[in-house]
Amino acid sequence: MTDHRWRNPYKILPAVRGVVQGAYVAFFLLAGYEFHLFYTRIVAGGAAAGYRSPAVESFLPISALMSLKYFLLTGNYDGIHPAGLTILIAALVSAFLARKVLCSWVCPVGGISRALEWAGEKTIRKRRAKETLMPVWADRALTAIKYLLLAFFLYAVVLMMDATAIVKFQRGTYNYAADAKMLLFFTEMTGVTAITLAVLALLSIVVKNFWCRYLCPYGALLGLVSWISPQRVVRDGSTCIDCKACTRVCPVEIRVHEKPSVWTPECTGCMSCVAACPVEDCLTVTRRGKAGWSPYLIPLVGLGAIFLFWGVARVTGHWHTDVPAARLAEAYRQAKGLIHP
Repeated sequence: MTDHRWRNPYKILPAVRGVVQGAYVAFFLLAGYEFHLFYTRIVAGGAAAGYRSPAVESFLPISALMSLKYFLLTGNYDGIHPAGLTILIAALVSAFLARKVLCSWVCPVGGISRALEWAGEKTIRKRRAKETLMPVWADRALTAIKYLLLAFFLYAVVLMMDATAIVKFQRGTYNYAADAKMLLFFTEMTGVTAITLAVLALLSIVVKNFWCRYLCPYGALLGLVSWISPQRVVRDGSTCIDCKACTRVCPVEIRVHEKPSVWTPECTGCMSCVAACPVEDCLTVTRRGKAGWSPYLIPLVGLGAIFLFWGVARVTGHWHTDVPAARLAEAYRQAKGLIHP
């Protein structure tokens, strides 16, 4: 007979994920602050003192998508925002190897969303007994939004832009100043922007990870790649006690307790379900029972792939921009008045 008092050795995984997410949120906040200092000095007419972390280019996914297409067409690596392209490639590879680890372990928006989820669990959702909040029909309808957004960007970039059009965009002032435009979005936000972000934050308290689940096209792209990943959570129906603990802790409310295996592109690879399961070898990774992967390998493989690409990019000169400081300064001073071409 199965001993339901089994001590789950993966129980600490959510805490580990919280530490990793917190570290990445702190890192990106520091990178953003340093970039703010760098930007303000240049715009004021001073020398390009300070540090512009290439990591800020992770917030330029559309530019990175154009650069990826151009790289595939020509073999030329983007020298303007090379870190953005490196991060996109690393994210796609890690999604195939270990599901959407970038979403659940690295992305600062995901980290903030998890904090808001925690706030919701401690307040308005505290007394809810149901394992999921969103009805299936509503969840599917809202999930479609991010895939429609992704389809729009893929159509506009992958289908409609040829190499000549991409080069024209890349060499335009707007692309040079794209990181500054993103900085200004947060530091000089309009009232409409502030209200929109506040509404999204409130929705994320009520509904788990609202932005990530329903509105993020980057996550949708990684989800499609992870859909063909060989890694997945597998449930042994013969040992499952139908406690629904796995479904209750899932950050995207996948009904894990009903599935023989979790193939859905919405799975983020967070391993929260495996960590919550009270039955030994009921939830495993890739293969059923003791033949499965250790759940610790999912974040290790995913994060390892991301760090590997970062290291290779650093060594090969594909991490730091090759745009001269004077050209950056010229573009940054025009940033406020630039409109997307």
